[in-house]
Amino acid sequence: MTITRYLLLLFSVFATAQSQIELISTDSTAIKADQIIAIDNFETIYYTSNSIIYKQPLEKPAINYSNVQLGIPTMVNTFNPLKVIVFYQDFNTVIILDNRFAEIFKIDFNSIQPYKNVTHVSSGYDNTIWIFNQDLQQLQLYDYKTEKIRATTIPVQSNVLDLKSDYNYCWMLTEKYLYQYTYFGSLISKTENKGYTDIAISDENLILKGETSLYYKLENSDNIIKLKTPKLLIKQFLLTNETLYIYDSIKLHKYQLKIK
Repeated sequence: MTITRYLLLLFSVFATAQSQIELISTDSTAIKADQIIAIDNFETIYYTSNSIIYKQPLEKPAINYSNVQLGIPTMVNTFNPLKVIVFYQDFNTVIILDNRFAEIFKIDFNSIQPYKNVTHVSSGYDNTIWIFNQDLQQLQLYDYKTEKIRATTIPVQSNVLDLKSDYNYCWMLTEKYLYQYTYFGSLISKTENKGYTDIAISDENLILKGETSLYYKLENSDNIIKLKTPKLLIKQFLLTNETLYIYDSIKLHKYQLKIK
């Protein structure tokens, strides 16, 4: 081993040992919801109750959306608040809403050729969305205006658990690995899944959920740090900048992340 490689390895071990993240409790709010979808920088809360999607701005009236024909949404993505993505897996259909929750586009994969059996959806750039094609076991960047695939990844060999994205990257969590792709579909990292089931992203930093704990993965780092969370049920978790939200089915708890 060269001296340079040894020093790099030593620095990596030292950084891992020294990295600690403190959770500072700042607030908790009682809320009744089936699922907390997102909380933006202005503390607007997106959530679902039964088959209805709500957008609740701070100190303003809420607006809502529901689709009687499609029923309960499987996934709602609000990364781009001007194009809210609502996925109904049972009907293989995506509805795109504007910021007032008016329908602006409908994607029925049952009627698009070639047929796509979609299990996971996330936001993309421009007029695209990331979709996981179950039949091909591939992650695809789909242009819903032209009905064409802009990018395709190499097929994976295990079940997909979660899918998250921003304009630059897409993270796909499978039973075996956590993959990170560029918006061209190129693989840039592959991390072994050590029991993680869900992910949350913000500014390319990740929170991963294990069986009973949460873990933090810094941007451009392979280090995954276990968070010392309070003893409460983690029904859901969200990351907005350096703020972690944990929903325990009764209250929404807010924590500030302090990296030491």
